[in-house]
Amino acid sequence: MTVRLRATTIFSLTAKRRLLSPCRLFSVPTFPPTPVDPSLRLATVLYQQQHAPDATLNSHLRKLPLPSSPPHLHELFLQICNRFPFSWRPVHRFQLFLLHSLPSSFAHTPVSASKMLSVYGRARNVDLLWRCFLDASAASLLSPGALCVAAAALADAREIKKCVEIFHHVSAHHDSLCNIDSLNRVVETLCQKKLPDVAKVLVWKLKPLIAPDEATYRSLVVGFCRAGDLVEASRVWNRMFDESIEPDAESYEEIVATMFKNNRLEDAMQLFKSLRERRYHDLGLPSYRVVISWMCKEGRIMYALMLLGEMLKRGVGADNVTLGALVYGLLVRRKVREGYKVFEGAAEPDISLYHGLIKGLLWLRRAEEATQVFRTMIESGCEPVMHTYIMLLQGHLGKRGRKEKDSLVNFDSIFVGGLVKAGRTLQATKYAERMMWGSVKVPKFDYNKFLHYFSNEEGVVMFEEVGKRLKDIGLIDLGDVFLRYGERMATRERRRRARSGLIIDCDAY
Repeated sequence: MTVRLRATTIFSLTAKRRLLSPCRLFSVPTFPPTPVDPSLRLATVLYQQQHAPDATLNSHLRKLPLPSSPPHLHELFLQICNRFPFSWRPVHRFQLFLLHSLPSSFAHTPVSASKMLSVYGRARNVDLLWRCFLDASAASLLSPGALCVAAAALADAREIKKCVEIFHHVSAHHDSLCNIDSLNRVVETLCQKKLPDVAKVLVWKLKPLIAPDEATYRSLVVGFCRAGDLVEASRVWNRMFDESIEPDAESYEEIVATMFKNNRLEDAMQLFKSLRERRYHDLGLPSYRVVISWMCKEGRIMYALMLLGEMLKRGVGADNVTLGALVYGLLVRRKVREGYKVFEGAAEPDISLYHGLIKGLLWLRRAEEATQVFRTMIESGCEPVMHTYIMLLQGHLGKRGRKEKDSLVNFDSIFVGGLVKAGRTLQATKYAERMMWGSVKVPKFDYNKFLHYFSNEEGVVMFEEVGKRLKDIGLIDLGDVFLRYGERMATRERRRRARSGLIIDCDAY
């Protein structure tokens, strides 16, 4: 028997299926297409076609909707320079395309010329850099900033002759740029890039053209001191006096600090005495801070207190860095009560003041008291840094690691085992030998690298487990340091949250 359905029934079933279909029950929202950044599309084409023939590259570039107005086209060119800061080929070929295909819409400015010089310099393409410099000079697009960019790139490539040629070329074609201000800017830039030797040669060779002044010598002295070359800094210093140029306070401060770092205490103090005699009215907080900090490190606390009294008498207020150094110096001399008085006398203690107190207590082997200061520091809203945790770990476990009373939770099981787990077996070899044989001399343990190895989500779990096990065996302070590091410092997101104040539960453990 055949069952026949009427047309209306078939239609109703079909309509019911359509109404009950998933597309009808759950309508899928349609989103408009996301607009693509034109500079990103252009950068993609330039990167993919950077080795292609000119005809191929130009055909691809003509298909792109490039802006026609000169300001927008100039801004697009600067964006391309920012997208390829170390690759000269895409930027250079795009510049050639603009100059040949759109000469009426694009023209270089001093900003774009400096950008081009920066790209060529970072890519170490000296030939293109020099050609671009000459073209910018012919178009009168040079500026003091462009001179700094070109000189820094050439000095980094050790093209010292061309660094000198820059100023000879400028003196012949752009006399307004060939002055002492431009030279000082170039010398300061070279010294900031730790190239004071090139800056010195540049100054000496340009001396017949531009006579150096006090600012020039100051940049050289500061540059050599920060590069650690006290011999060359002393030569420049002596040359200043030969030319009857009196150094300023900043030069004195930098060379005094460098002499302290090189353990030349008597020479540093003699130079500071000369500073007080020659430039007494220029003495400020930085000059006093340098000497007071080093006097406290050397244990000469009475001289540091005398300088502090002189500074306060002259109306120069002490900052927390100076007070922190003073607190550490007092604690090292076992004057704990006086150190706490200085600490409590500070209006707003910051991390430098807390570090001075913690470091002094650890030097006195008062690790528990230092950890309590660490807890107070967090409660007051002062966020610890990596150096804080490294100091506390060294104070509790020693710079080379000390064994604790529990054989399962001690330096060897935590740190040596952690190095092996992190795949650093070579660094753990000496400590494993000491654990096995007992009389092996081991190097200083790098707690900084160890904390870096476990600065991830796996490290969060590890620090939490180790901290709880240390607390279970009675090492509450050391366990608290591990727990707080895992809570606040183990990952970038946790550090960001701690700095922004989102982690405020300090007594969770």
